Amino acid sequence: MEGDRGDKRGYLLEDYRLFHLRDELAQKVDYHYHAFEKIVFHLGGKVTYSIEGKSYVLKPCDILLVGHSLLHRPVIDPGEPYERMILWLGSDYLENCGRPYCALDTCFRLTEERGFHMLRPHGEERLRYREMFDRLEQALESDAFGSGLLANTCLQQLLIALNRDVMGTEAADEDVVYRFDTKMEEVTRYIGEHLSEELSIDRLAGRFYLSRYYLMHRFKEVYGITVHQYVRQKRLLRAAEEIRRGVPVLKAAVEAGFNDYSVFLRAFRSAYGKSPREWK
Repeated sequence: MEGDRGDKRGYLLEDYRLFHLRDELAQKVDYHYHAFEKIVFHLGGKVTYSIEGKSYVLKPCDILLVGHSLLHRPVIDPGEPYERMILWLGSDYLENCGRPYCALDTCFRLTEERGFHMLRPHGEERLRYREMFDRLEQALESDAFGSGLLANTCLQQLLIALNRDVMGTEAADEDVVYRFDTKMEEVTRYIGEHLSEELSIDRLAGRFYLSRYYLMHRFKEVYGITVHQYVRQKRLLRAAEEIRRGVPVLKAAVEAGFNDYSVFLRAFRSAYGKSPREWK
């Protein structure tokens, strides 16, 4: 799949997966998204991580929380090896292993609402998170008695800690460096809140008092894909989420902004590799 379309990457068939990666040679990674939640624990390297147009300059032990609907990519400096732990989490798993009064996906919801997707631990907290990730990795690699149960316990401890720290953080730390385009952020927020409506270039340009040319080129520069591609992706994600929750396929398509059902079916199959009913 071509990365500059903002394509979906990776398939998660388990409840969760943990990767410990170290790249000696910098790779160019295009904007993409996942159909699951993602946590990145940064260990080393000069990396600027972009999530929905906001860029974070990472330090060791920084934690990124990337929701399943968010475009993101790392920009890697080739001067140093890039090391990180990446945790993939299925949405169903997060819902099922939490409780109504203790939803373990709260950290993803809050960071998305705030528009700030990074947690920067300080002092001993940095070591505490490193130990939690290491214990989870060791449990997953072990075949000793109860290792699977131990891994689940380690993961829940990690998620509880993340949720507590995110819930206790009202604003970004002053030493966190990040850059973003406020006007383009307004455009994407408007798109997300009006998916069922017409979202043509002309309408968006008029709504935000921008020239058509500027909107098209600036949006592509910030997000790596066109406005049309971004709108289509968000509509597909909205429809897929509603279908997963039990909403009838046709109703989900219409509410996500697809007026032509045949167009929706082709786009859905292209994005997810199966029909909406198979997805359901």
